[in-house]
Amino acid sequence: MQHAGLNLQQAPPISVPFRFFLTAPVFALLAAAVALWYGEDLFVSRWSPVTLAAVHLLTLGFMTMVMVGAMIQLLPVLAGTPVPKPRVVASIVHPALLIGTLMFAGGLLLEQLLLLKIAIVILGLGLAVFLVVAFSILSRARNPTASVFAMGLATGALSITLLLGLTLGASRAWGLALPSLSVRDLHPAWGLIGWTGLLVAGVAYQIVPMFQMTPNYPQWLTRGFTSMIFVAMALWSIAKWEGEEKVWQWLSLICIGLLAGAYILFAGITLNLQRQRRRRLPDVTLEFWRIGMICVALAALLWVAQQFPAMNFPRSDVLLGVLMIIGAGMSFINGMLCKIVPFLAWFHLQARTGVGGAMLNVKAMLPEKAQRMQLRLHLAALALCVAAALLPSIFVYPAALFFGAAYVSVLWNMISVVRLYRSFSLPA
Repeated sequence: MQHAGLNLQQAPPISVPFRFFLTAPVFALLAAAVALWYGEDLFVSRWSPVTLAAVHLLTLGFMTMVMVGAMIQLLPVLAGTPVPKPRVVASIVHPALLIGTLMFAGGLLLEQLLLLKIAIVILGLGLAVFLVVAFSILSRARNPTASVFAMGLATGALSITLLLGLTLGASRAWGLALPSLSVRDLHPAWGLIGWTGLLVAGVAYQIVPMFQMTPNYPQWLTRGFTSMIFVAMALWSIAKWEGEEKVWQWLSLICIGLLAGAYILFAGITLNLQRQRRRRLPDVTLEFWRIGMICVALAALLWVAQQFPAMNFPRSDVLLGVLMIIGAGMSFINGMLCKIVPFLAWFHLQARTGVGGAMLNVKAMLPEKAQRMQLRLHLAALALCVAAALLPSIFVYPAALFFGAAYVSVLWNMISVVRLYRSFSLPA
C-alpha cells in the first residue's frame, strides 16, 4: 500500500470522522422511508416538497455528511497541517448537519415554515464553521499537492453551493424574491458538478493509486482538470445568470460541452488506470468506483442531450438526478467507506495499542463477503432507481425497498468495524 505524500501523524482522533460516517447511512434509510410513504409523488416534480426532502436527505444527510467527515480526516493528512481542536469542530459541524438536515426535510414534508427557517440557520452556521476550518488548513498546507489543490477548489464550490442554497431556502421560508431564476439550476449544479465532482477528483488522485494499486494519474490531468472544471462552472453560471440572449446561450452550451467532455475523459482515464492495476484479485472498492465512473459518463451524455429538444425526453431530469446522486456520488462514497473506515480502524489500532499489525490486517476489519453484499444491494437499488425514474408507477416501491436494504448493509458494516475496533482498544 502506497502511503507517499501522507502525513498520518496529523490525522484527527478516530472518533471525529467516524461520527460522520456512522450517521450518514441513517439519512439514506430515511430517504427510502420517504419513497415508501409517498410513492409516485416523489417523481412528480423536481421542485415538489417530497422530492426536495428526499434529495436533501441524500445530498446533505448522506453525501455531505460523509464528505465533510472525509475532508476533516484527509485534509490534515494530505496537507500536513492538523485540524485545530478537531473534537470541538466535529461537535459543532456534525450536530448542525444532523439536526439541520432533519429539520429541513421535516419542514418540507410537513410544510412547516418555522422548521425550515431554523434549519436554514443551523445548516448555514454549521457549514460556515466547516468552511472556515477547511480554508484555514488549506492556507497553511505544507504539501500543496494536486489532491490538496482539488480539495481547495471543492471547498470553494461548497461555499458557492451553500450561498445559492441559502438564497433558495430564504425564498421558500421567508417568501423572498430570487435574484435570478437561474439559482434553481445553479445550486444543484455547483453541489454535484462542483463540490462533489471536484472532491471525488481530489480524493481519486490519492486513493485510486494507493488502494486500488494502479499507476498514478497523468500529470497533465492532475495539473489542469480541476481548474478547468471550476472555471467552466463559473463561466456557465455567468451565462445562466445573464439570461436568454444568443451569446449567453452559446456560452452556456460551450461550457456544458466542456464540463461533460472533461468528466467523460476523467472517467475514461480512471477506468483505464484500473485496467492496469498491479493486483488482479477481486476488489469491491474498485467495482464501486467503476459503477460510479460509468454513471458519471452517462450523466454527462444525458446532460448534453437535454440541451437539444429533439434529444430530450420526459423524466430526463429525474433520471439525471438518479445517475448523478445515486449512480455516481453514492457509489464513490460506498467504495470509499469500504476502504477508508477499516483502514482508519486498523491504523489507529496499530498506533494506539500495537495489536493492529500483529493480530489483524485491514481486510480482517471488514471481510470481503460483507463488502460484496453491500455492493450487490447497491447495484440492485441503483438499477431499480433508474427504472423508477422512468416508470415510477411500477418500480418506485421495489426501488425504495432495495435502497433501504442497501443502506442497512452499509450501516451494519460500519457498526461492525467500530465494534471490532472497540474490542481491541478503548474508543478514541
